[in-house]
Amino acid sequence: MRPIRIGRIAFTNILPIYHFFDPAGLNVELIHQVPSQLNRRMAAGEIDMGPISSFAYGENHSRYSLIPHLSVSSRGPVRSIYLFTRQADLSDLRSARIAVTNTSATSVALLKILLQYFEGGDPEYLTMPPSLEEMMDRADAALLIGDDAVRGAWQNPGYRVLDLGEEWYKRTGLDMTFAVWAVRDEVIERLRDEVSAIASRLIGSKEKGLKDLFPVVEEARRRLGGSPEFWFQYYTGLCYDLGERQLEGLKAYYQYAGELGLLPENVRIRVLDLPAGTPC
Repeated sequence: MRPIRIGRIAFTNILPIYHFFDPAGLNVELIHQVPSQLNRRMAAGEIDMGPISSFAYGENHSRYSLIPHLSVSSRGPVRSIYLFTRQADLSDLRSARIAVTNTSATSVALLKILLQYFEGGDPEYLTMPPSLEEMMDRADAALLIGDDAVRGAWQNPGYRVLDLGEEWYKRTGLDMTFAVWAVRDEVIERLRDEVSAIASRLIGSKEKGLKDLFPVVEEARRRLGGSPEFWFQYYTGLCYDLGERQLEGLKAYYQYAGELGLLPENVRIRVLDLPAGTPC
């Protein structure tokens, strides 16, 4: 039997979930890619389960179920979803030209919700590879996510940096869930016990990673640099659960995206029944 193919986001933000993940005894294959690539491969049936953009779940909600207790969420600043701009505020970008990274789906739609729904804007969007310098050469603002956003903030040559998690929270008072862990329904039907075992192992790895952040921080520093203080603040500021608060924010995100025509209306959130995790 072929292994169950598990996605893994190729960014440091998911290290608390995967650092202690031990696949021993599990028939699995790990596939490391950026969110937009994982989204496409899951939709094509080339990945069986793993993290995808919240937006991608909304596109495929009739074919996927969510793994409970796993997400990348924030209540306020996320510190790795940044809009770099020459302007002072989002309201100044209503008719701007904005370059958006080709590695994201959730954050691009979130930016559209913030600018079009909340600010009443109608900007022009350019989809580009995540190079801050090249993006700002062609646009008034640039959206970067993950490690690209972290590096961009560290190397920032003087742009105003807006945190989209913070901007969402200011306007809604809700958590923002950027990524979820999903499994294709056809895989559940064939391999429910195996899926449950993998999900439980991932949840256990997350619990251990959050209790013992030091090795997670050291791995992040090996990859990107930065101080221990930065990474401890970064990881403790994120939420990796998928509880009531995260689901409430996710429902609001889907509602706004549906009203703007970015996603189907009435996205149905289906969560697998597994033992409870630790809520944020």
